[in-house]
This record gives sequence, structure tokens and C-alpha cells, in this order.
Amino acid sequence: MATATKYIGKPLKRKEDPRLIHGLAHYVDDLVLAGMLHAGFVRSPHAHALIKFVDTSKAQSAPGVVAVLTAEDVRGQIGAVPCAAVLPDMKAAPRPVLATGRVRFVGEAVAVVIASDRYALRDALDLVDVDYESLTPVVDPEKAISKGAPVLHEPSPDNVAYRWELEGGDIKKAFKQADKVIRQRILNQRLVPVAMEPRGVLAEYKPGEKTLTVWSSTQIPHLLKTQLAAMLGAPEHSVRVITPEVGGGFGSKLNVYPEEAVIAHLAMRLGRPVKWVETRRENFLCTIHGRDQIGDVEAAVTKDGVLLGVKWRIVADLGAYYQLLTPLIPTLTGLMLAGCYKVPAIRIEIIGALTNKMSTDAYRGAGRPEATYYIERLMDLIAAELKKDPAEIRRKNFPQPKDFPYATPTGVTYDSANYQKSLDLALQKSGYAKLRKEQAKLRKQGRYLGIGLSTYVEICAMGPSSAMPAGGWESATVRVEPTGKVTILTGASPHGQGQETSFAQMGAEILGLTPDDVHVVHGDTAAVPYGIGTFGSRGTAVGGTAAYKSLIKLRDKLAQIAGHLMGEDPQKLVFGDGRIWSKSAGNKSIGLIEAIGAAYVAKTLPPGMEPGLDATTFFEPSNFTFPFGAHVCVVEIDAETGDVRLLKYVAVDDCGNVLNPLLVEGQVHGGIVQAVGQAMFEEAVYDEHGQLITGELMDYALPRAGALPWMETHRTVTPSPVNPLGVKGVGEAGTIGATPAIINAVVDALAPFGVRHVDMPAKRERIWKLMHEAPPRRAPRAPAKAAARRQAGRRAK
Repeated sequence: MATATKYIGKPLKRKEDPRLIHGLAHYVDDLVLAGMLHAGFVRSPHAHALIKFVDTSKAQSAPGVVAVLTAEDVRGQIGAVPCAAVLPDMKAAPRPVLATGRVRFVGEAVAVVIASDRYALRDALDLVDVDYESLTPVVDPEKAISKGAPVLHEPSPDNVAYRWELEGGDIKKAFKQADKVIRQRILNQRLVPVAMEPRGVLAEYKPGEKTLTVWSSTQIPHLLKTQLAAMLGAPEHSVRVITPEVGGGFGSKLNVYPEEAVIAHLAMRLGRPVKWVETRRENFLCTIHGRDQIGDVEAAVTKDGVLLGVKWRIVADLGAYYQLLTPLIPTLTGLMLAGCYKVPAIRIEIIGALTNKMSTDAYRGAGRPEATYYIERLMDLIAAELKKDPAEIRRKNFPQPKDFPYATPTGVTYDSANYQKSLDLALQKSGYAKLRKEQAKLRKQGRYLGIGLSTYVEICAMGPSSAMPAGGWESATVRVEPTGKVTILTGASPHGQGQETSFAQMGAEILGLTPDDVHVVHGDTAAVPYGIGTFGSRGTAVGGTAAYKSLIKLRDKLAQIAGHLMGEDPQKLVFGDGRIWSKSAGNKSIGLIEAIGAAYVAKTLPPGMEPGLDATTFFEPSNFTFPFGAHVCVVEIDAETGDVRLLKYVAVDDCGNVLNPLLVEGQVHGGIVQAVGQAMFEEAVYDEHGQLITGELMDYALPRAGALPWMETHRTVTPSPVNPLGVKGVGEAGTIGATPAIINAVVDALAPFGVRHVDMPAKRERIWKLMHEAPPRRAPRAPAKAAARRQAGRRAK
């Protein structure tokens, strides 16, 4: 049945924004409960040390202090931090909520102090005396897995958490037939997610009802509820998790942290509400980090640039412990190392290394940005080696649209794609041919323009359950209220993605209402059916599909009721403008509210129909979805300073059908900015002692508006067959596609200097050194001469 109103596909402004803009929204730290206490953690200043003793006496007697607890005080009362990912032969690296006997990274919690206010708390934290015996730390993942390195966990005497291997096709034959073999070491540096809102937890226990309520800035309220119940030994039905507004997550809040369990335990133990909100320094030290991989590649190619086979060896730095998905993330890199290309043969070895650093885990893209960066740098290396255009090399290795569904040698099957179309559109919109001519002209003038391409594919809509550690389905309940308003209760947990708007558009479209008539509820485990959460670009593709199916169930029920009342065939009714219309009887209609009333009054229902208008769906996808796209970046490098200036950015993304293009563009913009951060500025640096020397915003550079060009976004539309909406997901696309495009542009600009590869971030000092280590080839002016000429020109003016 078609609908008369049209909201899907329209760029409606976000319904969420007014409360955020006016400061009316509530985050964890905005919440204040009567009798609330404040908690803080004493954290290790050592990366690796034995704990000889902890003296809490001075802190215990300090003004305003209610309690001080160490690992001994919670032994047997709080379980270890959970890890949902299990790989074959994976070694144990259990993390206690408070360090027991040994600390393994700077920032690990040793004790918790609870006080009546934050000022007393701050003073008391300094009064806890911990005697440490320093041990030798290891922070380099390759050194960690070498012979004789300090051991972090006894089950892993070589610090190897696991080895993950995958092979497809005849790799020996591929290299035997190769005209050339391309080799390169490629680094993905460690990053800090830096959500605007740090983590926060507030817990309240009501002993009479024996109920525990936890407010947490999390992306996975239902999974957190289950894990907290398990860690605390509490009945799950007595635990409620509420997620208020979340000021950014990017995967860093897709986790179960020690602090969440400790704060919940304290509320139960003390009988008073307890709050903890992370400082920015704690956020850098103790919230998960992202990326941190070292990749070595060998590629077998023909003289025409056709890929025959690729060998990858990747060392992934997992940090000191496993968080929820720590071991899993590098395997997502492995699954996507074929990229959007026909790779007849592939061999992958991934080594998970344990080091004295904070754990790595899911950060926007979660393994897929690493894979795309590897393969897209490789494609440019092939093009440079063979002296061919990077676009030509990519096009030569694309599968054809008719080849989909396309089975890759890594074992995943891509759902649908037209890589040629997105690349052609990106080249057209960027004026690629004209840019190449301009580049040649500028090089003769001693200026260094770079043009970078990236054609990417990503694995999204995380499901099906058979491939997920904690379920890949999603739930939604839709309720049509007697007053005619609609409530969608979704197991997804949006925190900036805009699904309060897009789901409302969907409800309005299907039931013939307006988006203002549809209210979306999420993030409260007492109100919403069990759900999996928001991560991996699954909110709309999986959660939205569950909502869609529930809406269709209610639309069909309302059509049956209206057909019964009108004497019409329900299959010939349409919904629009708050009414239900007959397609076969001209203007014959009834008000939607009349059909809704009939459902609740239940006196004129069709025989055998249950009263009420409530439908629940648990949607289980049959496969992942695979969004794709092509990005073009243009940079110019100042030879005098090494400064990289982004001049132009064109993104063509295909996320399947689009519910709200405004939301899609916002997601792409944000993703590109985070990619700019990795490519040009960001780097979490530990020194040899395991100290995080980029541990706050004074030392950790983030992209600013002045560093960004105008971002031009376009789309192709290739619907996914995996779900009835045909959507694929877009939350991580910009981050995945942009990083290699930027670095490819930088390397392209440096081609006259014989530069073959540049590691991220492309800091100006690094670029300056590369430009001055060797004079430019085939360019009439060296950087110094070009700079002198510009200076002379300025003096003349």
C-alpha cells in the first residue's frame, strides 16, 4: 500500500537539536540526586609496577570522606571487566576493576575515594599512599613480542594475545606469475577518541525495592545492564540502565568500563547515590584508544597493474588488557583487506600484542579505516611504481556491478555495488583531468600540488548474530496511542546520528502522519525492549529495519480495521493526511483516529482480531551491508615550511537508500574531519617509560575549522538487498574513505622529491625534512630557491 505523504528522503532538520541548542538537554553530569556522593580514582603513575601496599588511613580521616576502597575491599564482590570477543587460542588477560597486585598501564585504578563533595574528594585523592616497585614496561608492540621482553600476563609469556591467520586463493601461484612485487611498511598510529563529553556514571540503589539504577554515557545500555548484573551478582531484572544525552561516543563508549561497575557497587554498598565523571586527563589515559597497527605488505602485480595476490602481516597493539571488543577489532581489518578490488589470492597474519598501554578497541570505523588505508596506499604505490594514473589502476581492478553479490577471498560477501559509477562521479565533480593539468603547470613554478584518491568499501550494519560476539539483531516496539500519536521504542541508542528524526520520518510516511506526531524513545532499559545498541553503522540498517517492520504490522492492522468499518478491501487503502483513503471509491475515507479508537474500544473490530495497537519486531539481518564510495582530496605543500594545506575535498558516498540526506551529509562531514585528524594532526605518543606524553589537549592536536576546506558531498544510490529499507549505513564512511585520500594527496605532492610513502600524521616537520633531504626531480627550482624567489617578490612589493 502506497502512502500519500512523503517524508522519507527529505532533508528535515533534526528534532533533537532544539533541546541541545537551548541547553535544555541533560547529560550524566547534569543529574543531581538527593544525598549524592562523589567518587574519584587513585590511578597508577607507573606503566608497570608491583603494588607493595596501599595506605588509605589519611584519606579515610580527611574531612568529607565517606569511604576509601582498594582491590581487597571489593574482592569477590565485583567481577572482572568483560571481554565479549573470543578468538581461537586467545590467551587470557583479565582486568580487575581495581588493580590487584600489579599495575600494567599509567592510569590504571588502584583505589576509589568517595566524598561528600568534589573539593573534599580532590584533596583526599592525594592522601592515598601507594608504594610501588617499578618493573620494566614495554610499549613498542614489536619489541613486546620479541624474545626476552617483559611479560605482562603469565598466560602469555611472549606477550602474544593471539595469532589470526586467513588465506584465500593460490598465493604461491600469484607471486610466481607476478611481473613486479611491491613492498611497503604502513603504520596506523594510535589515536584518542576525545569525545566532547567524557565518560560519566551515576548510580542509585533503593534497598526497599532492591533496584539499582545506573545512568551512564554509553552506546550500549542493554548490554551494559546485562554485564553489570553479571559483574555485581545482581538479578538482571533489578538493574536499570538509563542513557541520557551522550556528548559523542565514536566507539569509545561501546564498552563496559571498571568505573561503571565500581560506582554501581558503591551505591549498593553505601546506600546513597554515587557519581563519577571523568576528567579530560583520565579520558586520555583510561578510555579506550583506537588504531595502533603496523602493517607490512607484499603485492604481486602484472606490468599492467592487475593485482594477482597480496600478503599482509599486521602487528596490532592491544594494550595491557582486553576491553569489550579489543581482540576483535584487528580481525575486522583482516576481513576488509581486499578492499573494493578483485584480489585472486590473499594471505593475512595478524598478531595481537600486549603492551603497557591503555587498551585499544572500537574507534570510529573500528578496524575498517586501517584496512582501507592499507589497501588504498597500496593501490597508489602500484600506480607510482608502474607510472600509471591511480584512477586507472583502481578501475582496472574493480569487480563489475553484475558480479554482485561478490565473494571476497577473505570470506565476506559484498551485497551490492557500482564502484565505477562512484569513481567516475568523484573524478567529474572534482575536475580531476583539469587538476592534473594544473598540477603539472604549478610544478614548473616550484609549487607542489597533490591529488589523492580513495575508493573504499566498508563492512557495516553489524550483524548477523552468527558473526557477532553479543548478537547482531535489533529490536523495536511501535505503539499507536489512543490519541493518535505514535511512540517508537528502539533498542538502538542514537547519540548524534539523528534517528529521533529519521525514525519519525519513517513512522510519519508509513502511517500518514507528520514527524511531530511520532516520538522516538531510546536509552532506557526499563522502557525499551532488549536491544544491542548503536555502533558499526547499524542504527538505521538494523534498528531502523526493526522499527519499519513494526510500523508495517500496525499499518496493516489499521488497514484491516478501516476496511472492516468502510466495507472496503484493506489492500486497496492508503494512508495520508491523518486519514485512511479508499483508492477505488474516490474520496471515501475515515479518520485515522477513528480506526485507532476502534482498536482500543474494541467493539467494532474484525472477528478474531486482538484489541490494541502495539507491535514488536526483532530484526535479524542475513548479512552485513557494504557501503562504498570514492573521495578526492587536493592539497598544496609549502616548500618553505612543510605545511600541508587542504584546498579541496570531494566525497561521493553510496550508503544505499537515504532516509534523510541532511543527516547523511552531517555524518560524512564529521567523519572526514576525524580522518583529517588522523592524517595530519593526531597521535597518541607514549615514551619508553609508558608515560602518555600527549595526554591532554595542550599536547594532542585536533583538527580545527581553519584547517578544513569546503567539503563537497555527492551520492550514488545502490540499495542493499539485506534489508527492506535498502539502506547500508553511513556513520563511519567519511573516516574510512578520507584518511587514505589525504595521505595519497600528500605523497602525490611530494613525488618530485622521490617520496614514495609518508607515515601519518603528516606533520609539517616531517614533510619539511622529506622535501629537504633530496632536491626535487624534474622541477626547475629547489624548495630553497622557490622560497627565496617568493621572498624577493614580497620585498619588491
